[in-house]
Amino acid sequence: MKTVVINFLKKAFPFIMVIVLWRLSGRFWNPGGILAMIPIFYCSFVKNTPYFSIFAVLFCFLIDYNFDIKLFWTSVYCLTYAINGFQNYINISESKFNAIQPFMLFMIIVLFLISVAHMNSTVLFRMLWIFVWVSILYIPITQLIKKVSYD
Repeated sequence: MKTVVINFLKKAFPFIMVIVLWRLSGRFWNPGGILAMIPIFYCSFVKNTPYFSIFAVLFCFLIDYNFDIKLFWTSVYCLTYAINGFQNYINISESKFNAIQPFMLFMIIVLFLISVAHMNSTVLFRMLWIFVWVSILYIPITQLIKKVSYD
């Protein structure tokens, strides 16, 4: 019985991590639950977790709700998922450091698109702060997911 519970928790850990990071949204440290994009990106594109893509779309929609943006994160995630499915040249799952470079590219493009709507120095510095913060936390969060779920 103990191993059944442990195996269930190992498989459920990425899902739980997304829920926790989304719920811990705060104005400065986690605006709109944006840190939930780390396990969403990692478990969708780097370590393909079964049944995670439907869950990721739901939480991208919830991040949209927190940001008060209509279907932006959801559509960007679906577009990235489609592009990743059609490409043959770049294998994100074989990238170094848990694919931090593709994640950083994804985030900088998305945050730039958000900041274009209201371009001023405050918004630009805010998006730069979010980019740096999410990039710094990417490795520890993905290492935790790897350690708990895939060992």
